[in-house]
Amino acid sequence: MIGGMKNYSSKKLVRSQGFTLIELLVVIAIIGILASITIASLNVARQKSRDARRIADIKQLQNALELYYDSQTTPEYPAATTVCDDTHAFGLEILVTGSHIPSVPRDPSGVAGSNCYLYTSNSASPRKAYHLGATLEDSANPVLNYDKDCDSTDNNPVCAIGTTFGPAGTPFDGTDPIYDVVP
Repeated sequence: MIGGMKNYSSKKLVRSQGFTLIELLVVIAIIGILASITIASLNVARQKSRDARRIADIKQLQNALELYYDSQTTPEYPAATTVCDDTHAFGLEILVTGSHIPSVPRDPSGVAGSNCYLYTSNSASPRKAYHLGATLEDSANPVLNYDKDCDSTDNNPVCAIGTTFGPAGTPFDGTDPIYDVVP
C-alpha cells in the first residue's frame, strides 16, 4: 500500500474472440437433430395430405359416376377398360366427355401414366355395379374401417353377388390399405 491506496497490478482481462470448435460442433449437432425431427414430421404430414386427397378424389369420382348413371337412357355405369396412361383412366375418361366431371382426378403419387385410381364395372350390360378404389399410404387410416373391402375378382367377399367384373386386369382386391367403394 502506498499512501493508503492499494496498488492494483495492471492485468488485462483476456477476452475470447469467438466460439471454440467444441461449442460450434455442439450447436451444429443440435441443429441437425432438430432438422431431422422436423423433416420426419413433414413427411408424415405430406403422407396424410395425399391420403386425404385420394379419399376426396374417390368421393368426387363416385358422384360423377352417379351423374353419368342417371344421364343414360338405359341407366348404367361406364365400361371399364384395362388402359391407364396419360389420356385413359380405366374407362373413367368418359366422365369428362359427358361433362360429369371437369377432369379425371389422378393419384397424387406423381407417377405419370400409372397414377389412375382403381376402377372396374360389371361386364354384362346394362352395367349396374362398379368397384372404385385408391391405395392409401397409411394402412392405419381410420377411413379404412368404413370402406367396402370387397373383391371384384370374384373371390370372397364379392362386391355384388351374381355380378362378374371385367375386363380382365381391372378387377382388384379391396382389402386394406385400399380404400374402395361401390354404388
